[in-house]
Amino acid sequence: MGKKTGFMEYKRQDNQELDVNARIKGYHEFHTPLPHALRQQQAARCMDCGVPFCQSGMVLSGMVTGCPLHNLIPEWNDMVYRNHLDIAFQRLQKTNNFPEFTSRVCPAPCEKACTCSLHADAVSIRDNEYAISEYAYANGLMKAQERIVRSGKRVAVIGSGPSGLTLADQLNQRGHAVTVYERADRAGGLLMYGIPNMKLDKGIIERRISLMKKEGVSFRFCEEIADKKRADKLLMAYDAVALACGARKPRDIQVPGREAKGIYFAVDYLSEQTHALLEQRETAISAQGKRVLVIGGGDTGNDCIATAIRQGCSDVVQLEMMPKPPVERPAGNEWPQWPRVLKTDYGQQECIEVFHKDPRLFQTTVKQFLTDAQGQLTQVELIELAFHEDATGRRIMQEKQETKRSIDVDLVLIAAGFIGCEDAVMDAFGIQSERGRVLTNGYRTSREKVFSLGDMRRGQSLVVWGIVEGRECAREIDAYLMGYTNL
Repeated sequence: MGKKTGFMEYKRQDNQELDVNARIKGYHEFHTPLPHALRQQQAARCMDCGVPFCQSGMVLSGMVTGCPLHNLIPEWNDMVYRNHLDIAFQRLQKTNNFPEFTSRVCPAPCEKACTCSLHADAVSIRDNEYAISEYAYANGLMKAQERIVRSGKRVAVIGSGPSGLTLADQLNQRGHAVTVYERADRAGGLLMYGIPNMKLDKGIIERRISLMKKEGVSFRFCEEIADKKRADKLLMAYDAVALACGARKPRDIQVPGREAKGIYFAVDYLSEQTHALLEQRETAISAQGKRVLVIGGGDTGNDCIATAIRQGCSDVVQLEMMPKPPVERPAGNEWPQWPRVLKTDYGQQECIEVFHKDPRLFQTTVKQFLTDAQGQLTQVELIELAFHEDATGRRIMQEKQETKRSIDVDLVLIAAGFIGCEDAVMDAFGIQSERGRVLTNGYRTSREKVFSLGDMRRGQSLVVWGIVEGRECAREIDAYLMGYTNL
């Protein structure tokens, strides 16, 4: 282990955030890494527990706790403390293909399961991972593997999100010739166009794609495999085809006035902003000078708040249907479960600083959208919700009619999650699905040679689960092609 008394000697210290008023002027990442000596102290806080829950990846009460990748966290924490970052990188690379992604966007279930968090602050595992991965790039450790023995097998991967990229990386390292098909103009899926640049700089993704290209992975952009003729051609040309197209069908809000001008899905809004940033042009969907309503209290909704503030909105409100979580763990939510407590994320923090108010309205939903004579959104009628349990213990939601009120709104962003994958690819390959997800046995679909993975198979999920699925699916495809696997 690291320093035996490190967790007692050193307080948790996170990477420093740029001041709100400075960071909202642009779309750059706003965390500054700690100096290396302080990073060593943070790594020294790890106790190398006898049972390291941080790497457990268990699902408790419907939510994951600990790292789903089973990262060797105590080992590389110890190596950071001892200033052996090359070895730390080797241990990290054994389980995680893309630590530069997870160290920026993962909600860190590892930290929620850290034993230190029982009575103090958890070890800063995600920041330690960030330090290792950036050290590896800066010092030539993260480099293309040039001597890959080829197997003679060809695999097509449809989709270049976290799961598709992981699958391509794993199969390429095994020696299979991999071609990734992506309908967008750049690789990354929602990493590229669903997560704002200030959270994950797009240069970080391009850096990794460049590395994969040098290692032999082929990418074909602006190609959508959405008809039977193209699907059949791929099946003839490749030994296996993997579908990693994500769960991009957004959940809609079906209330009167939904057709009003000025209502957009969050994924379209965030995607357009990133396109505009990369192409150095004005965005087609701007919140500048507008009163913004974000429907949805998750990470995507928070990203919408942060983006709207950077665009210069005049006000922002965020709706959350569920009750406000408690500040401290409620009864029945014991460690190491994911803590069901109130979290104020970066976009909400920025709103509090800029507009001097918390943007969130809990237990509130939309009753109807109101427009002017030209169909332009002008107001949104809101209503509060009450919850009670029925005889079976199921939570019932009921509108409180006396709480109806209207607020002035110019722009609505629907961030209510996703309901599944789009039908076109599934129909093209003629594979079975259920409730918006591809049906699989393991990772095999109902059609020979066709596999599916990631959100397309499991539903909307985290980047880290995409990496897990990519690694597991790679093992299954490798065994299918070779009769065995050593992945």
